[in-house]
Amino acid sequence: MWQLLLALISFVDVASTLCPLYQQVCMAIRTSYPFAIETIDPYWIVLADGTRIAATLWRPVTAARVPVVCEMVPYRRRDGTVFRDLEMHPWMAGHGIAVARVDIRGSGDSDGILAGEYLPQEQDDAVEIIAHFAAQSWCNGNIGMQGISWGGFNALQVAALRPPALKAIITLCSTDDRYADDVHYMGGALLTEDVTWSNFMLATNALPPDPRIVGDRWREMWQQRLAAHRSWSETWLAHPARDAYWRQGSVCEDFSAIEAAVLAVGGWEDSYSNAIPRLLAGLDGPCKGIIGPWTHTYPCRGAPGPNIGYLQEALRWWRQWLRGEDTGIMAEPKLRVWIGDSERPAPCYTEHRGTWAAEAEWPSPRIVTHSLYLNDRLLAPEAEPGPELAVASPATAGTDCGRWGGYGGTSPDLPIDQRREDGLGLTFDTTPLEADLILLGAPEVEIEAKVDRPRATITARLCDVFPDGTSALITYGVLDLTHRHGHDRAVACPVGEAFRFRLRLNDVGRRIPAGHRLRLSLATAHWPILWPDPEPATLSMPSGVSRLELPLRPPEPRDGAVQFLPVEVSQSARISVIEPGAETRRITDEIGAGTRSIALVNDHGVVRLDDRVITTGSYSRDHFTIDQRSPLSARVETEYAMTLQSGEASVESRAVSTLSYEGSALLLTWRLEVREQDLLVHEASGERRFARDLYEEAEAGAARKR
Repeated sequence: MWQLLLALISFVDVASTLCPLYQQVCMAIRTSYPFAIETIDPYWIVLADGTRIAATLWRPVTAARVPVVCEMVPYRRRDGTVFRDLEMHPWMAGHGIAVARVDIRGSGDSDGILAGEYLPQEQDDAVEIIAHFAAQSWCNGNIGMQGISWGGFNALQVAALRPPALKAIITLCSTDDRYADDVHYMGGALLTEDVTWSNFMLATNALPPDPRIVGDRWREMWQQRLAAHRSWSETWLAHPARDAYWRQGSVCEDFSAIEAAVLAVGGWEDSYSNAIPRLLAGLDGPCKGIIGPWTHTYPCRGAPGPNIGYLQEALRWWRQWLRGEDTGIMAEPKLRVWIGDSERPAPCYTEHRGTWAAEAEWPSPRIVTHSLYLNDRLLAPEAEPGPELAVASPATAGTDCGRWGGYGGTSPDLPIDQRREDGLGLTFDTTPLEADLILLGAPEVEIEAKVDRPRATITARLCDVFPDGTSALITYGVLDLTHRHGHDRAVACPVGEAFRFRLRLNDVGRRIPAGHRLRLSLATAHWPILWPDPEPATLSMPSGVSRLELPLRPPEPRDGAVQFLPVEVSQSARISVIEPGAETRRITDEIGAGTRSIALVNDHGVVRLDDRVITTGSYSRDHFTIDQRSPLSARVETEYAMTLQSGEASVESRAVSTLSYEGSALLLTWRLEVREQDLLVHEASGERRFARDLYEEAEAGAARKR
């Protein structure tokens, strides 16, 4: 049950009954260390404005001054991320590196209000917290930041502010681009994860601080938070283009601002793996990358494996940059990366097959671009002009493509056999491969096409087709065609006139064996990952003009030298399972009505943290419905409930949010109910509409005249 309340996530994890849960990871539990460990909880930091910030500090017992690594996230250190924290932070302290797990302002036991994601206030607080630790008599003045997801985001953001004591960071499963590569928008298209993630935070932020930590003021602090709390989707949906709101906190705007050493870590099954190649290519300072087979989790925990000794790698990094030791890590290749083998599609895996590889530089001069033309249903090295081809996918296309942010080892939400999806799109196949093909990087398609609507979205999927016809998704990309000139503005498509655009697919590392075929499939819908456009569109294209560009990688002699130590962690939280959890995913088609319903239920159960006498539980339900003939019928309803019992606090928060169409506008509704001792003590709700026709009117008007 280690994955209960994995509040580090940047999305709600869901599953299906197609695959049993993989709930245990093979980990060696370390019980003795070079240093004794002192734990201080709470450790209070008082900011210049009087705000008290709560932290847990693990510190090696030594007369020598030691560096400090800070992790700053809003996920309740004592009952939210406690499982992963106890597995990792005492281990690091036992090896001579102090670790501070900080509840950011307005979360957990810290004062203040948490008003949104990655705000300048959070970054300013982090700079002050770093200065606080650097000034302690027991600290050597060198500070690091580590974090996964939210903590990985703010590690990059704070590094860009250059606080003097911050010498290095490890950013895991995060992104440098808040608009184009987070839970909100992809290729300019709205992700349905936006509203499910917002609803998760709506429920999470409604829990109170721990009375046994903050004392009698816990209820006053809690009421202040509740009074200020709203759905964050109200803000996110109001910014459909890449404006100043998204540029703030997106370090890709100026990579040169980051001078601290950066170790970027992630997995191919995670939705944030694209950021690692971008960071390696964009950062001027010391930078290394590791991309494994994992989902949105630390490489020493979770599935699919194989896992690695992440803590040992992190220790090498901190000793190099915070203690001035030459650990050899800077002699490692720029990128150590997992090249996955061909595998039959499954909704979840306990372990992937493949091998580790090494690239001394990134971008690698060794990788070559191989072009294949989109001929008449064929992918070929030479262009062959042919008939015009067209695709108009039903609104239900995309159901078998998994979830944008999946947990394909613990939850069966990865893509399954793509043959049904391929039949709903426009497909192009190679002939059977004569030799193995290794892809490393981001495939791209350059397309010349025309559409019959001023707004259209296209999805490109690249699949590995087995000799028996099984189609396994390798990678995909999407583009709202009104964003073909960039994400800073939307420009209507010229209806009925041909235009060109480029679509970049997600980065991938994969070997496709001889005898298999590559398949490119184009579709105009991708439900329920993407919110649909108001009107169904038809995309038409001449054959023999557009092309697919593949990043091909030759073998590298250094590949065989890439090795990691086995997984090693400290003892996690001791728990008692009060109610076990269960997961289901059900897809229902009403054949006559043409309606598809997807119900995802994830009951995390209820557990008691034995050492601190805290009981927690959570439950989520996501329901997606759409009529294959009518995008305007799309509806998402998401529910998240959390319970907490600690001291005199006995609280349940329950949030429900829906997103649907009202005419051609988006309609967001949300409701929050909070109960104490089963009595309703707080309720709040909201409703807001958002226009969807925000492309530039000049070209839109011209398109209508045509």
